[in-house]
Amino acid sequence: MGCLCFIKKDKIKGKVNRDNEVCTSDGAIDSHGHPAVLKRTGTWTTGILILVNQGLATLAFFGVGVNLVLFLTRVMGQDNAEAANNVSKWTGTVYLFSLLGAFLSDSYWGRYMTCAIFQVIFVIGLVSLSLSSHISLLKPSGCGDKELQCGSHSSSQTALFYLSIYLVALGNGGYQPNIATFGSDQFDEGDPKERLSKVAFFSYFYLALNLGSLFSNTILDYFEDKGQWTLGFWASAGSAAIALILFLCGTRRYRYFKPVGNPLPRVGQVFVAAGKKWKVKVLSEENLYEDEESSPSGRRKMLHTEGFRFLDKAAFITSKDLEQLEENKRNPWCLSTVTQVEEVKCILRLLPIWLCTIMYSVVFAQMASLFVVQGDAMATGISSFKIPPASMSSFDILGVAFFIFIYRHALDPFVAKVMKSKLTELQRMGIGLVLAIMAMVSAGLVEKFRLKYAIKDCNQCDGSSSLSIFWQVPQYVLTGASEVFMYVPQLEFFNAQTPDGLKSFGSALCMTSISLGNYVSSLLVAIVMKISTKGDIPGWIPGNLNLGHLDRFYFLLAALTTADLVVYVALAKWYKSIQFEENAEEDIKKENHEVMV
Repeated sequence: MGCLCFIKKDKIKGKVNRDNEVCTSDGAIDSHGHPAVLKRTGTWTTGILILVNQGLATLAFFGVGVNLVLFLTRVMGQDNAEAANNVSKWTGTVYLFSLLGAFLSDSYWGRYMTCAIFQVIFVIGLVSLSLSSHISLLKPSGCGDKELQCGSHSSSQTALFYLSIYLVALGNGGYQPNIATFGSDQFDEGDPKERLSKVAFFSYFYLALNLGSLFSNTILDYFEDKGQWTLGFWASAGSAAIALILFLCGTRRYRYFKPVGNPLPRVGQVFVAAGKKWKVKVLSEENLYEDEESSPSGRRKMLHTEGFRFLDKAAFITSKDLEQLEENKRNPWCLSTVTQVEEVKCILRLLPIWLCTIMYSVVFAQMASLFVVQGDAMATGISSFKIPPASMSSFDILGVAFFIFIYRHALDPFVAKVMKSKLTELQRMGIGLVLAIMAMVSAGLVEKFRLKYAIKDCNQCDGSSSLSIFWQVPQYVLTGASEVFMYVPQLEFFNAQTPDGLKSFGSALCMTSISLGNYVSSLLVAIVMKISTKGDIPGWIPGNLNLGHLDRFYFLLAALTTADLVVYVALAKWYKSIQFEENAEEDIKKENHEVMV
């Protein structure tokens, strides 16, 4: 469970006094570079601090993102399809930057430093957006609400706006995959209690993410919908600054892992070595090479698995390799270790599963774009109060909170009791796809009824409908439920199934699937508009939705997600889990927990 941690106190005549303290068994270190002591670092003390940081950062991010589609139409003068496309591209770029953040974290900076640097960029972007909106974009004063459109903007003003929101994208994107993994680093898998806490952390992390956006989707959204965009953006900047300060406050108590270096050469060595031995036949596992010493930087050794047998050639010991080994001159571009080969196999097995999650992210992308546009065309009034369309995503957040509670405290224990085992991450992700299909069908049916009750004389109307916006509640709640069964186990799955030293990359895969989902959504909208627009026919998603068929687009997404589900089920049955050597934990102890003074 733990190990003896020897920490230097003082020297007396060349001897060292040692204090026996229980340390983590996973190779974590503290802020001074010493092995992390269980009682004085990590656990929920730092875990809660990271959850609060995530909540505040998410509040800041969604203070911009949740209403961006309306900002583009009302302030920047774009039409619905163009604005939806730009939001999808921006959101996609946010999560694409997660790959950059994960690479820098795993290779060079470490998760703590990467989180801190990208949060600073995030704050700078929000401050720049607030200033540019106040000074140049919101003219005349009071514009940007549903009634008063803003004037035109110069190319320099538009360029500064896009620079600001893409700085926000860079900061948030680089920070997101690392904060999730850094939070899980605070719990030791070798300790039974902390292992359970580590699994629970991902659920609470996603809950914090959603609760953080709740304020943005209600209070901030209300003021922004009224045209008080500057107030909303400054509130986001303040929240991001507080999140950064709180994050830095936990520096002395965090648990850290050292970066293991650039993984690209390790991966490249496997393919090059396998290519050089393409004529070799691997007859037995006994002829495969594994370094007898501990893996660098505490990386656990991995067991050989079947599949992708061509890559096994990279670890096959030829007579020439044997001569070099006897002389202690192994060439890594000619001979790889079994662990190196298995790392590459692991990534190759993850990619098909990851590709299947992209279609789900296309569905998820509609909540920040077309769901808002659809709600804006519905009856939003309760007496004299107008409901901001983007605030309907609060029902998504409530759905997430409700289903996380139901799953952890009711469904999971019930399934474990009845089936004698818990649902795996892959099974839960499959359920998430089913719920996503139901959400799209619900959205399509609502739009079909909205069109039925829409005001017919659209030459003399503002495009509104007599159907209440609360008809959107089921599609938001179903989307929230699908997130619990897709994104939470997805975080767990990619974190657990990536090799040591690539954990941030695992979290980045989740973010990148959201990125590509937004890009695919943007592409689908463009294709659908290109095909469906003919002469006087405005297409499925025109500026005035009463003249289009948004319902058909939702049903198209439901059909595509159904096809994706079929492929996913087949791939999930094929997938083989990652396997580590049984003595790997002892290797980590020997290398990281015995400090020779």
